Amino acid sequence: MTSNESNTYECDVLIAGSGCSGMSAAVTAAHHGLKVLIVEKEPKFGGTTARSGGWLWIPGTSLARAWGIVESPEQARTYLRHEAGNSFDAARVDAFLSHGPEAVDFFTSKTALRFDMPLTFPDYHAEAPGGTQGGRSMVTRPFDGRELGPLIKDIGMPLPELTVFGMMLGSGKEIIHFMRATKSLTSAIYVAKRLSKHFMDVIRHGRGMTLTNGNALAGRLAKSALDLNVPLWLSSPVRELIVEDGAVRGAIVERDGRRIRVIAKRGVVLACGGFPHDVARRKAMFPHAPTGNEHFSPGPVGNTGDGLRLAETAGGRVEDTLPNAAAWVPVSITTRKDGSKGVMPHFIDRAKPGVIAVTRQGKRFANEGNSYHDFVQDMVKAARPGDELAAFLICDHTTLRTYGLGCVPPFPMPLGHHLRTGYLKRGATLAELANAASIDAKGLEATVAAFNANAVNGTDPDFGKGSRAYNRYQGDAQHGPNPCVAPVVNGPFYAIKMVIGDLGTYAGIKTDAHARALDAGGRVIEGLYAAGNDMASIMGGNYPGAGITLGPALTFGYIAGKHLAGRA
Repeated sequence: MTSNESNTYECDVLIAGSGCSGMSAAVTAAHHGLKVLIVEKEPKFGGTTARSGGWLWIPGTSLARAWGIVESPEQARTYLRHEAGNSFDAARVDAFLSHGPEAVDFFTSKTALRFDMPLTFPDYHAEAPGGTQGGRSMVTRPFDGRELGPLIKDIGMPLPELTVFGMMLGSGKEIIHFMRATKSLTSAIYVAKRLSKHFMDVIRHGRGMTLTNGNALAGRLAKSALDLNVPLWLSSPVRELIVEDGAVRGAIVERDGRRIRVIAKRGVVLACGGFPHDVARRKAMFPHAPTGNEHFSPGPVGNTGDGLRLAETAGGRVEDTLPNAAAWVPVSITTRKDGSKGVMPHFIDRAKPGVIAVTRQGKRFANEGNSYHDFVQDMVKAARPGDELAAFLICDHTTLRTYGLGCVPPFPMPLGHHLRTGYLKRGATLAELANAASIDAKGLEATVAAFNANAVNGTDPDFGKGSRAYNRYQGDAQHGPNPCVAPVVNGPFYAIKMVIGDLGTYAGIKTDAHARALDAGGRVIEGLYAAGNDMASIMGGNYPGAGITLGPALTFGYIAGKHLAGRA
């Protein structure tokens, strides 16, 4: 302890939360000479970041310029203005567009953070004003977990539903190799080497050491904090803020059964992951969850809105006017081998050729290849009053064994477990499938017949599946003439039920362009900052592209860290 009182700890900056935004703020502040403490409520660090895809959406970076992609901030501003509509926050958007590229250069040159950017990864609405075909979404480069030393045992694990034998797959090319392992010798060799390395790591270290996606982002940020001697207290929730004369001066942190008074001379950054598991706030802000329980988040169960409640005790306000309070994603509820329940987000399977989505009445209602956020909004619009808010992915045997569906892997992996648990419904005919899944049989048969009549030619006049750049990116480039469309013809047929989940909450604490929390009158609350999903999203309730939570999280963490250090 740094005080005569054994239950007092003094620092310059206290960070509540160990995800991307919290560690970004911590690393930035520590790099500029401040004494920083990170406290984490959970026994593992990394939060939502550790189980995310590890993608960040930041326009105008040096990574894009290296590909020859040069855009003015005004182009991205035009896109965000279009996406956010009436919820456009000019000051914070400008701060993001100005400091985002600066943050990427800082982290890649001064810390262990590294990114890779594909030449082509379209914005989710690439055809909209200011949208692009690539140059804004980057993914964290894989990281050797051994560099974390003993800390590797404390990193949050990825969702089991998004792993293969417990192994995280890198985004993009690695997933393609695994999907083509039975069709390409090159892919088969790649997969064999990757699995061999993983199994050897498990034998030696108890887990895989090649961290990818969000695990790589959390690991690289933790290594950066470690290099700067920033302490990380796990299982140490913030119980209350210390407020004196209207300013936040620290917090009461519970650690090892003791309440520790942490004095933070410069300020406190709230980065607690939003409120995906706060049933009361879900009830108040999610129209599809009238009791708060009709929502299924794959986010960490510890993300229960602590940061928002803490801010409110200090006079902070939560943004409650966004058209969408969270980043929606369709999810399916699976039963794991140990009997526990898992939440599987449906990112890319919906776009594959031969996959359609229907309501309980057996009718299609959306372009299945659109972004998860858009797809859920179409699910809500299609629901009949009083009906359960759900939809079903439908495919035939050829499609299932080629691409997999939800938690169900492609050939040669077995299907038995998912059939036995009822996660995957099967029928020799469409009528039999409909009966098994409680879908209207005549409706499903009519829908598939109408879809197939055009699908044989690769067209979808009803919903335009495959007509957008993002659809095609997530489809199968080797399937023509439309990478997203194929008829549903070869029985047996399969269905998986989807409900509504989220990838993070948007309705966070109101802040200014420096990430400082604001009170009801729009005045700065001295000493209080918010970042990540605790900060109200700058996306205006929309979802413009891959990484629109982590891009701003890294950037506003960086902005907060610099401001706390007097470098803004």
